[in-house]
Amino acid sequence: MNESIDALRLNLGEGGLLVMNISLAVIMFGVALELSINDFKRVVKDPKSTIVGIFSQFVLLPAITFLLVLFFEPHPSMALGMFMVAACPGGNVSNFFSLLAKGNAALSVSMTAIVTTSAIIMTPFNFTLWASLYEPTSIILKDIHINLWEVFKIIGLILGIPLILGMAVRHYREEVAQKISSWIKGFGIVFFAGFVLVAFGMNFENFLSYVHLVIGLVFFHNAFALSGGYALASLCNLPYKDRKSIAIETGIQNSGLGLLLIFNFFEGLGGMALVAAWWGIWHIVTGLGIGWYWSIGKSALQQVFSNA
Repeated sequence: MNESIDALRLNLGEGGLLVMNISLAVIMFGVALELSINDFKRVVKDPKSTIVGIFSQFVLLPAITFLLVLFFEPHPSMALGMFMVAACPGGNVSNFFSLLAKGNAALSVSMTAIVTTSAIIMTPFNFTLWASLYEPTSIILKDIHINLWEVFKIIGLILGIPLILGMAVRHYREEVAQKISSWIKGFGIVFFAGFVLVAFGMNFENFLSYVHLVIGLVFFHNAFALSGGYALASLCNLPYKDRKSIAIETGIQNSGLGLLLIFNFFEGLGGMALVAAWWGIWHIVTGLGIGWYWSIGKSALQQVFSNA
């Protein structure tokens, strides 16, 4: 039964893919309403932390993913899911978690701006590169024959256009952008979450049958992403706040974009979709947990042990 996960196809229902595309575009538009040109200019003023963060996101995480795939040797479709998640930009809620963790919020926003923009090129490039280096996933890629131009086009439509429109509204109508940004982004996230729940319901039997295969894999993948980002920032002697933000940006991935690409180009390939979907759930848990620990949990624990 486990072997069939590589042949499993999940179903979104009629019009499901369109709903997913629209909801992700709305979320991206909401994120872009909070971005400005200054978020890009900040790199010039303080480049080290941002460059380390971008390197962690686009080089370190895919490399860690490749090593984990070699170590665990998951089913090929699950390995593809890991490569897809690692190739995606940071998640839409990473800025919130960085703020919760008392990290460098300005750095987090700058990374979101740069990484999301770069993802139009870097996501398909990283995914294709690393997946082609692992023979079992390389075979799937050859069988499917992905049209990279179509991938660029989809990512551009879902990320690029909403990003440009949102930043344009922020630039020319800043007061309007400030008033509606949280509502727009919140609506998009709730709408997308509702859609994911419906999709889970439609594929519930498959989820129950195979989720045990992805839980441990996603746990270690996410843990190594968070710790790898923090370790790299520490090796580069970055401030504590920057280390926290880079760890969060590396470990909180836009798995929604990954799901969109999986259903657009891999017809909902079971192992890929389950890894990306479970990552989307799990990184919320770890984001809240690590945010709480770095904000009040650490000092609270220290107080408990000092009084013991």
